[in-house]
Amino acid sequence: MLIFWLALVAAVLALLYYTPSMSSQPEVLQIQEVVERSENGNIKPKTGIIRPDVGVGRDWHTITGESRKDATTPFTPFRAAGRVTDANMMRLQQSKLFSEQPSQTLLTTIAAQVIPFVLIIGLLYFLFVRQLRQAGRGALSFGKSRAKLLTRDRDKLTFGDVAGCDEAKEEVSEVVEFLKDPKKFTKMGGRIPKGILMVGPPGTGKTLLAKAVAGEADVPFFSISGSDFVEMFVGVGASRVRDMFEQGRKSAPCLIFIDEIDAVGRQRGAGLGGGNDEREQTLNSLLVEMDGFDTTEGVIIIAATNRPDVLDSALLRPGRFDRQIYVDLPDLVGREQILRVHAKKVSLAENVDLSVIARGTPGLSGAELANLLNEAALLAARRSKKKVEMIDVDDAREKVQFGRERRRLMDDEEKKLTAYHEAGHALIQAVLDDGHMPVHKVTIIPRGRSLGSTMFIPKKDILTHAKKRMLSQIAMGLGGRIAEELVLGDVSSGAAGDIKQITKIARHMVCDWGMSPLGPVAYGDNHDTVFLGRDITRNENLSEETARKIDEEIHRIIDTEYQRATKIVTDHRAALDKIAEALLEHETIDGKHVLEILEFGEIRSPIVVTPPKPDNKPSGGTKATDKVVAPEPPPLGQSAPTPA
Repeated sequence: MLIFWLALVAAVLALLYYTPSMSSQPEVLQIQEVVERSENGNIKPKTGIIRPDVGVGRDWHTITGESRKDATTPFTPFRAAGRVTDANMMRLQQSKLFSEQPSQTLLTTIAAQVIPFVLIIGLLYFLFVRQLRQAGRGALSFGKSRAKLLTRDRDKLTFGDVAGCDEAKEEVSEVVEFLKDPKKFTKMGGRIPKGILMVGPPGTGKTLLAKAVAGEADVPFFSISGSDFVEMFVGVGASRVRDMFEQGRKSAPCLIFIDEIDAVGRQRGAGLGGGNDEREQTLNSLLVEMDGFDTTEGVIIIAATNRPDVLDSALLRPGRFDRQIYVDLPDLVGREQILRVHAKKVSLAENVDLSVIARGTPGLSGAELANLLNEAALLAARRSKKKVEMIDVDDAREKVQFGRERRRLMDDEEKKLTAYHEAGHALIQAVLDDGHMPVHKVTIIPRGRSLGSTMFIPKKDILTHAKKRMLSQIAMGLGGRIAEELVLGDVSSGAAGDIKQITKIARHMVCDWGMSPLGPVAYGDNHDTVFLGRDITRNENLSEETARKIDEEIHRIIDTEYQRATKIVTDHRAALDKIAEALLEHETIDGKHVLEILEFGEIRSPIVVTPPKPDNKPSGGTKATDKVVAPEPPPLGQSAPTPA
């Protein structure tokens, strides 16, 4: 490379000093003859005088131009010789063909010619060669692992910062003990699991638990996402996996946490269009590194996902991910513990009871509980309070679960329709409730996408679904539509979300739970999609006759509960009117007010009217045709309160 640059510089210098005028020998003229020819006009005006000395005379030092003896002689190059006297200098200057120039030595001449080219070459170096070197470094590091090493002293978490998952903490505590004292297990012939897979819904604390394991063990903790392995170039992901384990071996014992491992660990050879070569090679490399001929000692892999059903079976076998830990949604005790952990950062008033908040937030994950307290703190700050009070927590809970209040202007017809719709839900739920899910609050103030809400808060965590309770829930869902039809003589689109929900419940009862005359047979296990890593071909388990029977049974369940709900609303028509009138007057009533109307025919407890918040001022009016359809309630299995 150096020889190339030297040859290039030599070639440039040779071209620089080669001129056509130098190809012939110049004529040597004395200074006096040069003066005379310049006065006669026999010299081209391209000459100059070089003045190397300071003294009486000056040396004429170089070829200064072209001259001719007469008008017919062509111009020929010449070189001046002799000394330039002051008189001759004056005569040359008067001819206006010559001018004095500073003297130039050999060194200055070479420097003047070479320096510009050096600058140009340097510029080319920084523009091109430097970019090529950076690109080369980037290419060399393209297959390097992107795992980040967590600093031990910064953001250190322990098991005390994780609550609501005691069983999961007990299982991972074995890993901590092994990292602190490996001989305790190895002398008994035991072997610590090489991989731990944490499975659970989003927001339950899987990543937080992995950080706590690293904090308790006080060992190097590498964190990386599953998507960091996947690239468009085949082989890059596998190279990154190998480099990640190589870094782990150098820092052993250590922990490597792979978040969202389903991005790289999906089932091989499945899905529409076949597998992805890059992803499959990455998975193969991960399988070999975890349990191949070159076993990794002292490197423990902790992975997290909420889609264990799409993972490859080879990844889940013993020897790789030996242990699977399910991090479920917290129960009542767990929710209270989580609230106490996050309440340390919030200034709470004395009237805030975290146990009451925990009972009123079934089905919420740890992240959602943290968000609830954060919303309560923000709401208290907007209200210019010094501490978060219980009313702020209640408002924040309703905002998180049901949506923010939108006090929009509705005409009397819309208000009456919404009031009777919500009154129908509340009435049937109050009549049929067995004490597990009482009415919490009824409102005709729009929240989220609904114009009104009937809120239910279960008294305990609902883990199973009984048939009677599901039938009562279907009847309650039909209450709004029945009330509209009975009182107003018409139905609206406001029951769209209710119809979807009760249809889903009825289909689960028939197809999944065996709560129909069709018997305990599962008919709903053939609804997988091929785009989620499943097999392209599948067997259809339903005949046309069975599908017809399923549809008939779903219709029978809904029709039966429709007749049942209609009878309840008809028998308690006076209570329905009272509830609707209270909603039209106060906009929001509590569940105890609904029970008082059913028992005494009137509301006896005082109704606390909440004034409109500054950030919820009434907006411009809306047309009756702009009604927002009520949102679909959360899926079954989650005991979160559901707006009707």
